[in-house]
Amino acid sequence: MKTPSFSRRHFLHTAAVAALGAPAVLHAARKVSPNAKLQHACIGVGGMGWNDLQNFLQHPRVQIVALCDVDAANLARAAALVPGVRTYADWRELLAKEGNKIDSVNVAVPDHMHFAIAYSAIHRGKHVYCQKPLCHDVAEIRALTNAAVNRRVVTQLGTQMAAGVGDRTAVRWLREGAIGNVKHAYLCSNRPGAVEAYRLKGPRPAQGTPPPANLDWDLWLGTAPGRPYAPDIYHPTKWRAWQDFGTGWSGDIGCHVFDAVWKGLNLKRATAVFAEVQSSWENSPERREDTWPQGDHITWRLAGTNRTDGPELVLEWFDGEYFPPKDIRALYSLEDYPPESAMLIGTEGALLNPLGGTPVLLPEAKFKSYPRPRLENQNHYHNWVNACLGGPMCESHFAQTGPMAETIILGTVAIRRPEQWLAWDASSMRITNHRDAETLLRRKYRKGWSVARF
Repeated sequence: MKTPSFSRRHFLHTAAVAALGAPAVLHAARKVSPNAKLQHACIGVGGMGWNDLQNFLQHPRVQIVALCDVDAANLARAAALVPGVRTYADWRELLAKEGNKIDSVNVAVPDHMHFAIAYSAIHRGKHVYCQKPLCHDVAEIRALTNAAVNRRVVTQLGTQMAAGVGDRTAVRWLREGAIGNVKHAYLCSNRPGAVEAYRLKGPRPAQGTPPPANLDWDLWLGTAPGRPYAPDIYHPTKWRAWQDFGTGWSGDIGCHVFDAVWKGLNLKRATAVFAEVQSSWENSPERREDTWPQGDHITWRLAGTNRTDGPELVLEWFDGEYFPPKDIRALYSLEDYPPESAMLIGTEGALLNPLGGTPVLLPEAKFKSYPRPRLENQNHYHNWVNACLGGPMCESHFAQTGPMAETIILGTVAIRRPEQWLAWDASSMRITNHRDAETLLRRKYRKGWSVARF
């Protein structure tokens, strides 16, 4: 079997740059909008895109000049908020016609289209805010990180809680060694109702129905394989559960839970990954072909840093029917353990960081006098806008978060090849012990949807 078609020339440079993190270099060299206001286009204005639009509208130095959505109903709703805005159904037309009229875009569409849009915008010199998990495939993430660094544009991954007091406190405590060097990390997302959202038995429907008049189904499919429209299971409800469109629950939520851990420990790269998955999914060829499981347990081995205890850190992820071990949850409370959180075990104690909540040092009696930094919540979107306009670099630019997103999406490769350790060589973009798994690093795009320079 052939190895994936992407070449070393696309990615080796990025490995070096991303490993550095290099926020200072990017800040010094990046392009700054010459306008008094950031001339901005929103691509995707339903779902998270609606929330993104609200935040950009609240910034006094943002002018929304163009909107794009494949769903005319979403587009009309958003356009009603922005008098005189130019509207598009096709993001390619928007980029072609807006040309030098825009400085920036945000991308809030299904995962499978993140790369094509963001990569095309960056190569036109546009600043980009992209929703998590950044891209659908490992190879896409590496290429997008590379493009952002080379083009010197301002980027931000949509980890909104990274700007909050909770995550920033956790990062501060980890960096100053509050719990010593970290020995093990347990991350989870066991949100009530999440399993039900992914309860698809597969396979894809054999027969479709005509799409609603307001939806351009061909544009919605974009790079994904052609398939007939079916109501209620793709747009707008459950696309994340399908492998062609989404990246599963770990891809959806992983970037949020990983973020403070990654930054606080100065993590750079994985060396291996292993996945345990829901048995009913693993034993169903039809489901494994099309959908993501409703539960998985992923384990990464990561290269150690000066903030870890030894040359390697083991980091585990649990979702759906998989939970962190009882003894780990009991360090805080078996009854009240936060369903979405990160627990880090250090040489001097533990740190629990609930998603969107207040981090706790454990045991609490030992750390009751430990100083908590005085911080205020910030707006993640506005931090990015300010950076585009020449202010301080934002906290989740792609050189910082690209390697993290790449590691998380590497976990989706392990999910599809479960119960075996996959050895990962980040410098060469190779899974060195499993050629079949390596083919999952980059998917084939539908005919007519190739992306220039990729």
